[in-house]
Amino acid sequence: MKITITEQGKVPVKEGGVGLFFEDLNYALDGGLYAEMLENRNFEAKDVHGEWDRYIVDCDGGYAWSPYPAGAAVALKVKTDRPLFAENPHYMRVVAEAPGVGMKNKAYDGLYLRRKARYKVSFYARSFDYRDRVTVGAYVDHSAIFEKKFKIKADGEWHRYSARVKANADADGAEFAFRLARAGMVHVDCFSLMPEDAVLGVFRRDLVGLMRELKPGFLRFPGGCVVEGNSLANRYLWKESLGQPERRRQNWNRWAVHATCPENNFRTDFSHYGQTLGVGFYEYFLLCEYLGCKPLPVVSVGIACQYMSTEFVPLDDPELETYIQDALDLIEFANGGKETEWGGLRARLGHPEPFGLEYLGVGNEQWEASPVQKDGVARPNEFYKRFERFERRIHERYPALKIVGTVGPTVDSDSHRSAWQWTREKLAEDPDFVYCSDEHFYVPPKWLYDNVNVYDNYPRQGLVYAGEYAAHVPGSGCALFNAPQANCWEGALAEAAFLTGCERNADVVVMKSYAPLFGRLGYTEWSPDLIWFDGKRAYGSANYYVQKLYSLYTGDVSFKTATDARDVYASATERDGLIFVKAVNAGETPVEAEVEADFPIGELAQILQMEGDLGEYNTIEAPEKLVPRPVAPTAARSAVLPGHSFSVLVFRK
Repeated sequence: MKITITEQGKVPVKEGGVGLFFEDLNYALDGGLYAEMLENRNFEAKDVHGEWDRYIVDCDGGYAWSPYPAGAAVALKVKTDRPLFAENPHYMRVVAEAPGVGMKNKAYDGLYLRRKARYKVSFYARSFDYRDRVTVGAYVDHSAIFEKKFKIKADGEWHRYSARVKANADADGAEFAFRLARAGMVHVDCFSLMPEDAVLGVFRRDLVGLMRELKPGFLRFPGGCVVEGNSLANRYLWKESLGQPERRRQNWNRWAVHATCPENNFRTDFSHYGQTLGVGFYEYFLLCEYLGCKPLPVVSVGIACQYMSTEFVPLDDPELETYIQDALDLIEFANGGKETEWGGLRARLGHPEPFGLEYLGVGNEQWEASPVQKDGVARPNEFYKRFERFERRIHERYPALKIVGTVGPTVDSDSHRSAWQWTREKLAEDPDFVYCSDEHFYVPPKWLYDNVNVYDNYPRQGLVYAGEYAAHVPGSGCALFNAPQANCWEGALAEAAFLTGCERNADVVVMKSYAPLFGRLGYTEWSPDLIWFDGKRAYGSANYYVQKLYSLYTGDVSFKTATDARDVYASATERDGLIFVKAVNAGETPVEAEVEADFPIGELAQILQMEGDLGEYNTIEAPEKLVPRPVAPTAARSAVLPGHSFSVLVFRK
């Protein structure tokens, strides 16, 4: 069979078009990317349950803490009088009735510690009459992996205690404990245990490493539905994510109530899922700098998650101005000079130079909804009009900013078609109305194959950001709890095929990001996920390596590309004298592909291939079952494409 490349009709490829979408889902931040190793370290946990506009939020500050040793004579009580910080008022009163007892932290699945690795441990304590020592340490069967003693001041004031410690052995599932040397009472708050090698002092190194290997062009944050919130009060407030981490008001996570139903009494195992905001917008911007990618923050437009709530701020409510001002202030925080209010705050936090924000997502996946009951009155959410108001106000002050719009959570739907019609009408009036519009699709592999050419026929007025996409293979556990098998090769191969169509239409599809990015094993509410991890290790799924090949082996111009085989899909790009041909053989039978072009492409210099059985997937124990492997070329312009394979053929002019 032949892969034919045509120079006429070639289109430019946007640099950095393959990026990352981070959402605080599947314990991706607390318990994941945020390197903090302790759970509910500040006693602000909430136990959240309920459904649709009826969410019950109970304080459960003692969550993840229990007596140490088990059954010890110690009384633990969460208190709020005279707190350390008013923003997070809960703390723990520890009353030891015997020497050497205290409390321990669940720390998700227990602590993973590496021999000779160093960690930073800290906490706040207040004592009125206890003048002895306290001990913090990590233990396996009561044997210390590290241990540190502190002399407590008994002056009735809060004091911070900190130290560097070193693990004396490898440990998996160790217990973190706080103990009193003798009977007595101490108030404690804001414990922390961080690996000293955390990236920027904040991020878990192996997870950031996997992100960095993708060489992303952008990072969208802090999420999708998390931005909207299950209620407006629960939405992400970026201003509260700045400043001293201990004073960032903790929020419950919208995903704490995902999949609640009568059968589970409207409460899941993840009802305590929260947002400590130890990573906030300042840290997200720093992470983008570290990754060498452009930031793409997303702001709320005053509509709570439409899958979980009917709540929104009416268009004529003065409260909507707060949301617009938040968007304007965010741009000033990122790009403003030191003399501005929010740019000055950025400088005081440690970054005098602007972050150079180019993109802003306005809304997540909202759509124009039919009238819903609000205070006994049926009112529409008027999404189109409110977006127009945001756009007008933002571009009045920041005309060069590229706004990323949305066309809803689905494709091939009435809301999707309506949103595109509205978007293109506005673009006809003003070509700068939006830079691109965010499409989301979680679909079966068949849909991806059937729609490889969908962007061939898209109008060129209205650029696409494929902001959330993934193949959901029927029967593989997709969209279920903790299902690494959902990242099977069948789905990744279909994504590779679909992306050939995106790459061939690079003049329309200018940005792409798989979703979700992370899933913590045992804490995952949504599958599949690009990267899986536990407290010890992390690995990329087969889908991860598909994304990596598209990110690393893409040129700056894309050619018209066609194949003459039904189950073979291809695209071709060029950069610096190298031609990258991506070819997917979705069929079972190997085929020999001959590459021809109407311009000189040189000889085949390198082949990278992924292949496997459709049901195979990478695991924490076998993380490289499905990865790209080099294949030596045997001909100048042809290569064998194995059955169910994805190949990158590199020609050197």
